[in-house]
Amino acid sequence: MRVLVTGGTGYLGQAIVRALVARGHAPVVFARSASQSGLPGGLIDGDVRDRHALAEAARGCDAVCHSAALVSIWRRRQRDFDEVNVGGLANALQAAAAAGIRRFVYTSSFLALAPTGADSPQGWNDYQRTKVVADRTAADAVEAGAPIIRVYPGVIYGPGRATEGNLIGRMVANHLAGRLPGIIGASRRWSYAFVDDVAEGHVAALEHGRLGARYQLGGENALQMRVFEIVRDLTGRPLPRRVPFGVAVSLAVIEEARARLTGRPPLLTVGTAEILDRDWEMDSSLAEQDLGYHITPLRDGAARMIAQLGVAPS
Repeated sequence: MRVLVTGGTGYLGQAIVRALVARGHAPVVFARSASQSGLPGGLIDGDVRDRHALAEAARGCDAVCHSAALVSIWRRRQRDFDEVNVGGLANALQAAAAAGIRRFVYTSSFLALAPTGADSPQGWNDYQRTKVVADRTAADAVEAGAPIIRVYPGVIYGPGRATEGNLIGRMVANHLAGRLPGIIGASRRWSYAFVDDVAEGHVAALEHGRLGARYQLGGENALQMRVFEIVRDLTGRPLPRRVPFGVAVSLAVIEEARARLTGRPPLLTVGTAEILDRDWEMDSSLAEQDLGYHITPLRDGAARMIAQLGVAPS
């Protein structure tokens, strides 16, 4: 298949492109700096907010993998989240429909789902808020007959760039460099999804996922601190501090005030602290059944991540 991959230069997007090539597909990478990425396949520079550029990119494609998103804890202009995360999805759906594309995989997020034990999704920061809205947009499109398959990655981690799309990799890199102040919600359980597993799950969804289905692409459900216990076991580095939730919120209030005054992103927001202090367990059994989804054990995935950081075992 010739597959349009929006956001193909992102942390997950690059892994999806590699997985597509490995399976014999032809990716068309659509991103703001696609032509400079060095990725395989067709490379088209463009912004998902530009529906005309998306429509041109979709021509001649057999499928779409819409993974483009604004992944950030804060922007001075809140509408950026709405325009990219919600408007970008609407534009991609419109482009796919105009091109007669019959398979459309939308990359949602675990944050578009309810936290463990809760009844409904939340909107503690603008990224989460707009991913929840986008998920409803996708649901409405499914009801209207759009050929959408929704996938919900867990907390993605693995080797590669320490970007906001690779939160765990960035936290571990900062910890190893002595720059991580501590862990908020250290006893909360998250679903750690190895990046290559998630990418292969996307390709499987494109190939034979059921139209209208929703697949959780999670991983091992483990305490936040478990990652750092593995880091300690492999490198000898001590565990990071535990930051109480009340302390985190107080620091976040100060950081948000500073950001409003200076325009520089805060290190922490109140909404992000709320997210960190929740359990986000996932059940990937449907993806395992329908897609053959594979879960890399957290210790194995973390070891590969640490090796890429160039830290010698103790």
